[in-house]
Amino acid sequence: QLQLVESGGGLVQPGGSLRLSCITSGSAFGYYAIGWFRQAPGKEREGVSCISSSGGITNYADSVQGRFTISRDSAKNTVYLQMNSLNAEDTAIYYCAARRFTNCLLRPALYNSWGQGTQVTVSS
Repeated sequence: QLQLVESGGGLVQPGGSLRLSCITSGSAFGYYAIGWFRQAPGKEREGVSCISSSGGITNYADSVQGRFTISRDSAKNTVYLQMNSLNAEDTAIYYCAARRFTNCLLRPALYNSWGQGTQVTVSS
């Protein structure tokens, strides 16, 4: 089973950028689709972006399409989420998660391995 650790969160001004990293350990990174999810206070966890096990397919929530980019580096067993043009609505705890399937979906219930989360706060 894959273990995941997120990093890269922090405080950023509106319009700014952050890059989140999801560092994985364990076996067979290449067999797992990886997703990024977020949860704001008082709201349900929602899917942000995901990438297939091969890296060939990516999906994005409508709210982040065109602003966020997901990628994976098999040599480093790491998945990245580049976030640009951030706004206050992006403030949340961001989690990465893994599912041992080829395809990626933005449904949290389909993922069975989760990181501890990293806080992203967008504020002036």
